[in-house]
Amino acid sequence: MMALRGLAFLLMLQAAGESLTRLFGLPFPGPVVGLVLLLPALHWAWVREPVAAMAELLLAHLSLLFVPVGVGVVIHLQLVSQYGLQLLVVIVLSTWIGLAVTALVLQALLRKPALQKDPHD
Repeated sequence: MMALRGLAFLLMLQAAGESLTRLFGLPFPGPVVGLVLLLPALHWAWVREPVAAMAELLLAHLSLLFVPVGVGVVIHLQLVSQYGLQLLVVIVLSTWIGLAVTALVLQALLRKPALQKDPHD
């Protein structure tokens, strides 16, 4: 039941993101806006716990999410053979860039000194 509540939160935030994107003519996808809205919402336990339960369920069945990609590759095998090298280069480069940006952000976050409370307060 908790996972279904988490799915409902995720779908509501995606719908809100889609609505905001269309309303304001934003140049990025609605689900991305929904994820940005999810970030502050995770502050509250009544949102965080159901979303965590749904995330665990999705991660447990992550391999099933690759089935549509595999079917698409088989259906468009001629395109893959025609543009395979370009696809490989783009996938490798984008993966490296993603890893580098993640490492730089993590490094920057780890360098920040933790906020310490003054013992005299």
